[in-house]
Amino acid sequence: MQATRNFSHYVRDTGSGLSHIDLAVEGVSCAGCMSKIERGLLAMPDVTLARVNLTDRRVALEWKQGALDPIRFIDRLAELGYKAYPFETASAEALETEQSRFLLRCLGVAAFATMNVMMLSIPVWSGNVSDMIPEQRDFFHWLSALIALPAAAYAGQPFFRSAWRALRTRNVNMDVPISIGVTLALTMSVVETLGHAEHAYFDAAIMLLTFLLVGRYLDQNMRRRTRAVAGNLAALKAETATKFIGTDEISEVPVAAIRPGDIVLLRPGERCAVDGTVIDGRSEIDQSLITGETLYATAEHGTAVYAGSLNVSGTLRVRVSAASESTLLAEITRLLGNALQARSRYVQLADRASRLYAPVVHATALLTMLGWVLAGATWHDAVITAIAVLIITCPCALGLAIPTVQTVASGAMFRAGVLLNSGDSIERLADVDRIIFDKTGTLTLPELDVVNSAGIPGEVFDLAGRLALASHHPVAAAVARASNAKSPLAGIVEEPGQGVRGVLNGEEVRLGRPSFCKAEQLANEILSLDPEASVVAFSQGDARYVFAVRQRLRPDAQAMVSALQKRSIAVEILSGDRGPAVQAAAQTLGISEWRAGVTPADKISRISDLKRRGFKVMMVGDGLNDAPSLAAAHVSMSPISAAHLSQATADLVFLGKPLAPVVAAIDFSRKALQLMRQNLWLAVGYNLLAVPIAIAGFVTPLIAAAAMSGSSLLVMLNALRARRVAQGRL
Repeated sequence: MQATRNFSHYVRDTGSGLSHIDLAVEGVSCAGCMSKIERGLLAMPDVTLARVNLTDRRVALEWKQGALDPIRFIDRLAELGYKAYPFETASAEALETEQSRFLLRCLGVAAFATMNVMMLSIPVWSGNVSDMIPEQRDFFHWLSALIALPAAAYAGQPFFRSAWRALRTRNVNMDVPISIGVTLALTMSVVETLGHAEHAYFDAAIMLLTFLLVGRYLDQNMRRRTRAVAGNLAALKAETATKFIGTDEISEVPVAAIRPGDIVLLRPGERCAVDGTVIDGRSEIDQSLITGETLYATAEHGTAVYAGSLNVSGTLRVRVSAASESTLLAEITRLLGNALQARSRYVQLADRASRLYAPVVHATALLTMLGWVLAGATWHDAVITAIAVLIITCPCALGLAIPTVQTVASGAMFRAGVLLNSGDSIERLADVDRIIFDKTGTLTLPELDVVNSAGIPGEVFDLAGRLALASHHPVAAAVARASNAKSPLAGIVEEPGQGVRGVLNGEEVRLGRPSFCKAEQLANEILSLDPEASVVAFSQGDARYVFAVRQRLRPDAQAMVSALQKRSIAVEILSGDRGPAVQAAAQTLGISEWRAGVTPADKISRISDLKRRGFKVMMVGDGLNDAPSLAAAHVSMSPISAAHLSQATADLVFLGKPLAPVVAAIDFSRKALQLMRQNLWLAVGYNLLAVPIAIAGFVTPLIAAAAMSGSSLLVMLNALRARRVAQGRL
């Protein structure tokens, strides 16, 4: 009886009428493999997305709901010559570790064989021009064959297996000409040795494999380091949570079993598995991933906590608002995954060039061989020249030129607090010459704050905070938060639309509208000094106080604007807020162009006008009303606190309260674009220089192997420069 395969539990609903699954694919090693898989899967009906992430050898698939069984994707990949199965982080990492060890073993065998074969080749080279007799030369050649042939059979497995998979499905990839070149070199060497010839090429074949394995191993290690960024996020995810199943009864359950509204226990030293709000207890927590703050934050009643946060000291009870794949940590992980698998126009260009490689290089090698024969060369010399052409034209450098820069830059930008949500956002961001900021929640912090706390006596502030705990109004909540009030006053009565009142020591206390507290005159005076503020009044007997509450500018907003202007980037504000509030913010930040009271349509109109005038506009906003303008801009960015729709629309998302990531993103993107162009020129220039020399017969297979591997290492080393920029900070 044949077992049925059911992978439906690995499928998730994207919320837009599409289904999504991630598959791990074995044997993906180059841009040609990526292109073949994507084209093969996109040819299936109802498939809307097929994107290969070479970093973790994963393919993301989306299709119309109910149209396909996911098992068909695995069968289709098998037809293309690739083994696939549902992607799971732990199993994928274990497989990747084993593959890395296998590559290292192959490299060790190839390197050991190369050293010994070269040791035997040197006497042959010197003896050919001195007094070595043919019998001695043949003996050294056979010793070289005894070492090189089994070593090549073992060390060449990564290339031979990949080439066989491609040929078996009537396709070609970059490993096919490499395998042909190595096999021809070894075969020619055996034939030459049998014929007592002066030259054999065991050294070139085994050295080629060594160079190729060095490049592939270094490439895999670099990708693993980048993948470690996402792996670090995965390590922050707790797999289980302690859930209250009764008033005082707890049970440890999988995170997948947690639902919004459940209550979980968070002990000292544990990582939070859910997003939620503290309902009991007090502790210090480390949530630097979300806030960007390295100092521990106090967690108490009403404090929001996020999955991945570390509970440092006390015990907390948390009411769940989101769990499993709905948490903010899961969203950040998905955004980072999008950045690693996204495809830019430079990557697409390199992919197209790599797809043309196999047929072009085979034709070039064949024409080279025939040309030399027609020119009067021996078949031996013509074949050797063709082998050199096959080896030297390997487009590994071209295939690595852009993905390596994009991978390194994505990791560097994440460490600077920026997540990429679009494949070509790096390139578009590098072109930006004008930035439009929304004010509320973007230039300002999303939460309200008391801005005149210095003028309020401490005991009054404390009492008003305790009174504010009884109110649900966001302005009152700002007073309570600013006062660090812990215990509400007893016997408080809330007057709907007015405020709260109570009695303390026989004296009435009130907090609410100025008219409710008979503090209209004082409120008007404060509003005249700070027109963008909202006010809440407090009264105790005959005493009257007014709290001015508004969103504060982000702490580094002024430095950020100054840094952008130094980079010749114009800055303006488009906000739906009141004129005085926008004007005050613009004056504080040194921004001369601003507009208040604008609608989403007004923002789009302004962006369209600037684009018609030739500006490359970046929009930075956070609200639902900003989503259309984020989509209309040349490139866009949102804070992590933004509405979900804005995050989904934005090309980049930045973490924490500071705005420094906006400047860092521009610096990193400009550096990355520069390195992408350099790598393309290096790869193209190498082929333009090396191929004619090889065709002309001036390059041996040994030199071809060294040149090809050297070009790949060069572009990888150049890409590593994307990790640092000279002006990445304010």
